[in-house]
Amino acid sequence: MKKYRFHHLGIPTDEKKDGEELHEMLGFRFYATPYGANPYGVQWHRFPEGHGFPEIVTKVPHLAFQVDDLDEVLEGKKILFGPHEPISGYRCAMVEDDGLPVEFVETSLSDEDLEELDS
Repeated sequence: MKKYRFHHLGIPTDEKKDGEELHEMLGFRFYATPYGANPYGVQWHRFPEGHGFPEIVTKVPHLAFQVDDLDEVLEGKKILFGPHEPISGYRCAMVEDDGLPVEFVETSLSDEDLEELDS
C-alpha cells in the first residue's frame, strides 16, 4: 500500500508575497514563499513570463505528498513534469489526476533542512 504524507499545498497567485524568492532550475522559473514559512504548509507560487510550466500548474492549486518510492508512485500516472532532482536529496514530479495537479516528493531532507535551504 502506498503511503502519502502531506508535504505542502502550492497555491498559484499573481500577487507578490512577502519573502518570496525566484527559483530557476531545469528550464523552470517561479517565485515561491519559503518552505515552512506558513504554519499550515502553504506555499504561494507566482509564475513570470516564460516560466516553462504546464498551464494547469499556474492556475490550479496543487497538493504535494512525500512518498518513499517516487518511481513506484508515478507508475501509470499522467506526468506533467519530472521526475527530477532540483537539489541533492530531493526528487520530485508532478502528475495530473482528474484535473488536479499533484506533486510527489521523495527526500532524505528533514523539514528543518528544507527550511534552512530557503533561508
